[in-house]
Amino acid sequence: MSLSFASLPLSLAPGLTPGGVAYAKTMPGVTAPFGLFDPLGLTPETKEELLLFREAELAHGRVAMMGALGFLVQSHFAPMYDMDSAPVIRHLDKVLQTENGQLGSSCLLLAIFFSEIQRARTGWVEPEVAMRTLREGYLPGDLGFDPMGLKPKGEELLAMQNKELNNGRLAMLAIAGMTAQELVTGQQNF
Repeated sequence: MSLSFASLPLSLAPGLTPGGVAYAKTMPGVTAPFGLFDPLGLTPETKEELLLFREAELAHGRVAMMGALGFLVQSHFAPMYDMDSAPVIRHLDKVLQTENGQLGSSCLLLAIFFSEIQRARTGWVEPEVAMRTLREGYLPGDLGFDPMGLKPKGEELLAMQNKELNNGRLAMLAIAGMTAQELVTGQQNF
């Protein structure tokens, strides 16, 4: 007996565009060898919900790529604090034990807070108007930050989006694996 979430009946709310799976097959990130990889049938029924999923995938993929890079760099280079070859997952514990570490972490937390507020204002409709709704015409992940005009057009843009999505997916798995390994072994990976 197999369970498929796609077979569960879901009614569409008024104003939502049906065709989530059909639209998903046309989006960036559908690449060989898997194509549209959805073994559990979790692709939403509506285009709007699918775009919310893509926005979350891009945000988490970007954070994971930075996290994986930071994990590798920090395992060999931490010039501000003496880490005593502790596992990378324990570095934050050591940093927060100092006043400078607490101040730096507070500044970093504020920077993240304000950048997330800006991201929400760029792509999301105000909560008073509609909950969980992206702005009309907003392309998930496109925050409009291209000060040097380097964003490619056409097929080059599609290739770049595919690379970003695939690298983000790999990074999400990689950072989870690196973190789990250090938690289990208690030793630095690299």
